Amino acid sequence: MGRYVLRRLLQLVPVFVGTTFLIYWLVWSLPGDRFAGKCGEKPCDPTYIAKMTEKFNLDDPLVLQYLKYLGKLLTGDFGENSSEVAIGSLINEAYPNTLRLALVALLIEAVIGLAAGILSGLRGRGFVDSLTLVSTLFLISLPVFVTGFALQILLGYELQWITPTVTDSPAPWGQLIAPGFVLGSLSMAYVARLTRTSIAENRRADYVRTAIAKGQPPRRVVGVHLLRNSAIPVVTYLGTDLGALMGGAIVTEGIFDIKGIGFLVYDGILGKDGATVTGVVSLLVVVYLLANLLVDLLYAVLDPRIRYD
Repeated sequence: MGRYVLRRLLQLVPVFVGTTFLIYWLVWSLPGDRFAGKCGEKPCDPTYIAKMTEKFNLDDPLVLQYLKYLGKLLTGDFGENSSEVAIGSLINEAYPNTLRLALVALLIEAVIGLAAGILSGLRGRGFVDSLTLVSTLFLISLPVFVTGFALQILLGYELQWITPTVTDSPAPWGQLIAPGFVLGSLSMAYVARLTRTSIAENRRADYVRTAIAKGQPPRRVVGVHLLRNSAIPVVTYLGTDLGALMGGAIVTEGIFDIKGIGFLVYDGILGKDGATVTGVVSLLVVVYLLANLLVDLLYAVLDPRIRYD
């Protein structure tokens, strides 16, 4: 196991370098005036342009620019944006809100999605199965912003069960339930369908028939044999979805006024602040890579047949 973890960590290095370079190239090689709109309606002063050009090494070749940026990034220095505000401080303020929101969404989609998928897969065709398929199809068909606005208006303004906007930072856990449901609603539907299919397929497997033939209790057959093997594709989806939840919360954070990573990226895109966008997305790359590594290690825990030699 130790050698496998070390090998996987070494494999993450070229992936990290390749993805961050691609991000850097896409952000900093875009055509047009990099300083357009930075100084209001008037063109920027040549002194400001010269200062920013030197600060972001814009006169250097792109590869050299990236290497200088990567050197600072590996020391934990995300640099400063065009307003000379440390990007690390902006991330420290926004990251807890997005992390909390992503964890709430992940918990909701895991609990509700798994429960619906397990019940539907075990009972087969019937009312529960039909209800699961119809409700998940309904959630998949609805855009996230429609679900968000509908819950905000109904539960926040009409019934007044929730706070329509989350203004505190860090955001209280209770105020993140509705935004978390909105953020995780689409993934929850996919988790339910994936679990249902996996359970229904493994119910006919030989090892399940053998466990039943040996007279093992139904709870043990389902809990130990069926669920552990059926959970592998679901865990894969949930692990990779954590990074997607953190990076794809722009719409949800905008609807509920959550000052998180998504809001920070959106604000950076509007302001053409390449340093902020590059820094935040590079951080999300690390989250994706670590989530995938964790999923790979969980395979051996869920399925005893998998061994890392």
